[in-house]
Amino acid sequence: MEDSVTDPARTARHLSASDPVRELPPHDLAGFTHRWVDGDGVRLHAAEGGPATGPAVVLLAGFPQTWWAWREVMPLLARRFRVLAIDLPGQGHSERPARGYDTHTVAAHVHAAVQALGVPSYWLAAHDIGAWVAFSLALGHESRLRGLALLDAGIPGITLPEAIPTDPDQAWKTWHFAFHLVPELPETLLTGREREYVGWFLRKKALSPDTFGEAEIDHYAAALAAPGGLRASLAYYREAAESARRNHEALERRHLTLPVLGISSSHGSIPDMAASLSPWADDTTGVVVPEAGHFIPDEQPEAVAAALTDFILGSA
Repeated sequence: MEDSVTDPARTARHLSASDPVRELPPHDLAGFTHRWVDGDGVRLHAAEGGPATGPAVVLLAGFPQTWWAWREVMPLLARRFRVLAIDLPGQGHSERPARGYDTHTVAAHVHAAVQALGVPSYWLAAHDIGAWVAFSLALGHESRLRGLALLDAGIPGITLPEAIPTDPDQAWKTWHFAFHLVPELPETLLTGREREYVGWFLRKKALSPDTFGEAEIDHYAAALAAPGGLRASLAYYREAAESARRNHEALERRHLTLPVLGISSSHGSIPDMAASLSPWADDTTGVVVPEAGHFIPDEQPEAVAAALTDFILGSA
C-alpha cells in the first residue's frame, strides 16, 4: 500500500494520515513528491523526483539526519535520474518500530520499499548510518543493485576501527559509538536536550560551522525528539555488533562484485573509504571531496552530485 502527497495545497488531514510521525511535518522540495510505502511490515517515507523512466538512484542518510540531508544533491541528480531519498526505519518520517535495527533487517525493509515503489533495479548512495544499511543491503540483494556509493562511514565490521582512539585530536570523531551503546544513560541525558546534541554533531563535524543554519538544526532535533526517534537512533548503535556479525557471515560466502564507489572528504572521519572497502569488494574506486568534513552532501552538494553522476554513467 502506498500514499503520496504531490500538491502542497492538499489537505493537512490527508498528509497527517499518511505520515507515521505526525509531529514532524515534512518539508516540501520543488519537483519532489512525498510517498509512504509498506517496506515488508514497516511504513517508510520516500521523497521522489526526476524522470520516471530514468535510471533509479536511492539515497540514504545517517545520524542525526533525515532524507533532508540530500536536499541540495537531489535536484542536481534529478536532471538525469529518478531519485528516491528514503528515511530509514526510525528516521525522519518513517515508522519507528520497537526492534529490528541491525542493518540486515533494516536493509530488507528498505529494499522491499524500493521494490514496492516499482523500482526493479537501482543505484544506491548512502552516508553514515545509511551506508551501514547500504552495505548490508548490497550483501543481501546485490543482483538488484547496479552500483553502490558509500560516503564517510564507519561501517560495523568493515570500515569502523576496531578500537576507539583516545587521542583527543581524533577521539571526538568516534566517542559517541561507545556512549550510544550504554543502556538508558543516553536517553536520560539527552531527552529534552536533543537540539544541543544535534547542534554539536552538525557544527563540530562539518568543516565550516556555518554549514548548518538554525532551521536545519531545529528540523533534525525535532525528528530525534519526536516519539521513538531517540530510541531508534540509538538502536542502530546498540545493534552494531549484530550488524558486524551478519556482515562477516555474508562475506564468508562471497565478496561484493558490483561497482563500489568510496567517497571520502578532506576532513572526514574515514580518510580513505575506497581503501577501507577494497578488502570486501572486487570493483572499488574512490574520490576525495575537498573542503568538506563529515557531512559531505550538505557541505559540497555539487561535488557529490558530480561524483555520483560520473560513477553511474561510467558504470552503466
